[in-house]
Amino acid sequence: MKKMKFSALLLSIALILGGCNANNTVKGGAIGAGSGAALGAIIGGIAGKGKGAAIGAAIGTAVGGGAGAIIGNKMDKKAKQAAEIEGAEVEQVTDTNGLQAVKVTFNSGILFGFNSSTLSASAKSSLSEFSKILREDPTIDIAVVGHTDKVGSYEANQTVSTRRANAVADYLKQNGVAYNQFQAVQGVGYDQYDESASAEQNRRVDVYMYASEQMIKNAEAGK
Repeated sequence: MKKMKFSALLLSIALILGGCNANNTVKGGAIGAGSGAALGAIIGGIAGKGKGAAIGAAIGTAVGGGAGAIIGNKMDKKAKQAAEIEGAEVEQVTDTNGLQAVKVTFNSGILFGFNSSTLSASAKSSLSEFSKILREDPTIDIAVVGHTDKVGSYEANQTVSTRRANAVADYLKQNGVAYNQFQAVQGVGYDQYDESASAEQNRRVDVYMYASEQMIKNAEAGK
């Protein structure tokens, strides 16, 4: 099932740098760049818990509107490509620099069974397709976040979510994605459980694609 969604969650207005919103819409309506969700400075903030690793290159200055538009167009393209992958859900979000980014969720239907971090054949097929998107542009930074259900102890669930994140990252690397593109690979505990979703849907991995410092420099140079 191909799914696309756009989030309007606001995590922290203070973390959005002014003048950088890239509201680019892909022609044909397959993907639109909505207002997005502020990634803020941390992955965990997406789940409302304020824990995790940094998302977005620490550039120190606001990104110009022209560069933001170039990056937005790149991310529109990546979002559209990812939405074509079976079992992938695509959400356009905003990184800590106020730049457009993409969150791709692979759910338990293609990834993991209960208490498992073993990739299924269908998962490998989907991730193989996804790796092609990531390989096309080595200036894309990547963060991989594993999630879990609430069965068993917190420690056990933290362990399995971390293994899931590592399984996805390792498979992407085996398929040619550059090691230096991965800025974070981590699991989160069931304090970040999504109560609006089923246990099966919580056994998932999210992959974030966002602008690296090199992509920002290239965009500022008009590339």
